[in-house]
Amino acid sequence: MTEQGTLFGVGVGPGDPKLMTIKAGEVIRDADVLAYPVNGSGESHARSIAAPIIEASASELPIHLPMKVEREPAQNAYDNAATGIRHHLDEGRDVAYLCVGDPLFYGSFMYIAARLGSTQPIEVVPGITSLSACAALTRTPLAGRNDILSVVPATLDETALAAALGRADTAAIIKVGRHFEKVRRLLHVLGMAGRAVVVENGTADGERITPLEDIHQDTQPYFSTILLRREEVK
Repeated sequence: MTEQGTLFGVGVGPGDPKLMTIKAGEVIRDADVLAYPVNGSGESHARSIAAPIIEASASELPIHLPMKVEREPAQNAYDNAATGIRHHLDEGRDVAYLCVGDPLFYGSFMYIAARLGSTQPIEVVPGITSLSACAALTRTPLAGRNDILSVVPATLDETALAAALGRADTAAIIKVGRHFEKVRRLLHVLGMAGRAVVVENGTADGERITPLEDIHQDTQPYFSTILLRREEVK
């Protein structure tokens, strides 16, 4: 009987290839198959980060994930991806699934693992999250002592957003994109706009760090984070 391969969820960090861990590099080089999510244009942010260490002869398995609000297309995509990955694992091949940031921090890997975890060996290689990268770039302390840190998806409605922001000492608002104007309006209502900074493509090409009140357009790139701290550290 062929020994089962192992599925590795590999965090490749927030954008700068130099922020990948040594272990991530080792797993990527040693894996029999490299899997990674791709968007509707066939592009993969995760693969582009790891590209400097991917061998030309590497066996690759692009996972096409629809960027839609509806859950059914994504669920079908995860089902199909799990089936394709299981085939390689059953043949004894190790699969490294590349994730931007960390595999278990808003990463698609968690949905693949949920479908395979009861039957396949799985290991997770943690990575630097976009949250850690944005904090480092803006020198924003995330939490200390009894602070509450909230990671808030901008996709929430205004009531849920206000509740999450109201109890946070530090907040990171993610998935900003087309929800930027809603978030900006709410931050002004809450009196937080003056303390907010927007990080676009942190550590990657196109990186931009801008105070919220200096931005005049109504949208932001999807990979943008709004970071704010209620009070200075003393």
